[in-house]
Amino acid sequence: MTFDRAVEDEIYGTLPAAKALDMGKSHYREGQFGLAEQSFRRAVEQDKGNIEGWLGLAASYDRLRRFDMAGRAYDVVLKLAGRTPAVLNNLGYHYILRGDRARARATLEEALQKDPENQHIRNNIELITDMRHGGSWSPRVTIAH
Repeated sequence: MTFDRAVEDEIYGTLPAAKALDMGKSHYREGQFGLAEQSFRRAVEQDKGNIEGWLGLAASYDRLRRFDMAGRAYDVVLKLAGRTPAVLNNLGYHYILRGDRARARATLEEALQKDPENQHIRNNIELITDMRHGGSWSPRVTIAH
């Protein structure tokens, strides 16, 4: 027997959203934020309690500058996961993009209190400080690998 296309490995023992989640992470890392958004949205449609999916969806919406949708996704993440350092770091980035530096700093400071050694959080706090002095910045968002 021959096949016209490669047969995909089946995923056994995982949640139905695992494949969509993995695709979303891959697209996000490659800078394909529209495709990442679609994959993460599919993941949360398949598993409404998928924290990584919601966090990836929120980060993708941020990168697409769809801040209203990102805000809604962060609301869900906060209900599911609480105010974890990773969630607060991404939320701080969200506030930076929206131009709310004061709220971004407060959120990132809260994240740093919970995880003082987290370099992503430290970098984002430095970037806010650099912004005050006219420096360029590139926020660090956490997407689980």
